[in-house]
Amino acid sequence: MKQHLYPKQITDALATVRYPGTGKNIVESGMVEDDLRIDGNKVSFSLIFDRPTDPFIKSIVKAAETAILTYVGEDVDIKGNINVKTRQTTVTQPEPERPLKGVKNIIGISSGKGGVGKSTVSSNLAVSLARLGYKVGLLDADIFGPSVPKMFGVEDAELYIHEVDGRNLIIPHERYGVKLLSIGFLVNRDSAQVWRGGMASRALSQLITDGDWGELDYFLIDMPPGTSDIHLTLVQTIAMTGAVVVSTPQEVALADARRGIAMFRDKNINVPILGLVENMAWFTPEKHPDEKYYIFGQDGGVKLAEELGVRLLGQIPVVMSVRQGGDDGKPVALGDTVTAQAFLHVARELTEAVDQRNNELPPTQVVKVKH
Repeated sequence: MKQHLYPKQITDALATVRYPGTGKNIVESGMVEDDLRIDGNKVSFSLIFDRPTDPFIKSIVKAAETAILTYVGEDVDIKGNINVKTRQTTVTQPEPERPLKGVKNIIGISSGKGGVGKSTVSSNLAVSLARLGYKVGLLDADIFGPSVPKMFGVEDAELYIHEVDGRNLIIPHERYGVKLLSIGFLVNRDSAQVWRGGMASRALSQLITDGDWGELDYFLIDMPPGTSDIHLTLVQTIAMTGAVVVSTPQEVALADARRGIAMFRDKNINVPILGLVENMAWFTPEKHPDEKYYIFGQDGGVKLAEELGVRLLGQIPVVMSVRQGGDDGKPVALGDTVTAQAFLHVARELTEAVDQRNNELPPTQVVKVKH
């Protein structure tokens, strides 16, 4: 029996799609034109954008299709039936200038909860990739707890803007071969940031689209912990190559990491999981590198990777130099210690995972990493 479709079903589904620039849904923003047509299971309508170069055109069209298939029914004929218009003209096959067009791979570094060392992993992974000869950028997207400026020793740095092809772009700082931008450069670090989700999302979008990132092999995004509007903004703003999830071996952290992986795998987000990093895998005294004390549990990340079928990128031990390097603005990955080698190992594993993803090769079997 065929499903009978009603206009309200379609508009209710479209009301779940938000425009990243404003945080409002596309229905209340007046972006859905009053030309909705339903012919059996075929649905067609138009979306209106302010300008033909709007960077969100493709992502909004895809999100609208997904919303209808999700909330109305998978048998709805919608793909290719959404017409795109601007205030000036109609665009049947839009080809807007996409943000970060000079970036080859965009990697989100995420964690299910705070306190697992996500920013430490992000910073040291960026440095490690730079040491391997790649052009690297790092965006501190943790709006409510930006720590990258501290970890790179650039807390007091000021941002400058220059003109590129008629646009005013923010010049990222460069440190240890890594281009850096953070909301921490724009706010008083001694004050709490009380921002609504839309404000935070817009600030983040500006750092992405108005940053002069140039040509990069890897653009890492240190994402806020948990799941929030900001994660959706990132997914809608840019096409991510994939995500890396950071966890400790602790059961409570693993439970949150499992939810974080599920978020990226959700069909409405659909970001590939490139791998998992088990941080604080064991404690090792600096003077006794062969000793291991599993203070947060043993191999929890290894088991989670095996359970969910994701790649284990590496295990990072707890050593005092990691904390000290972060506090001093000199990431431990700059050195040649066992911990620095562990981060270099994660960087190599990540590049291999990205190559496999880009070439659509089958994933490597999960194996336990030994140091």
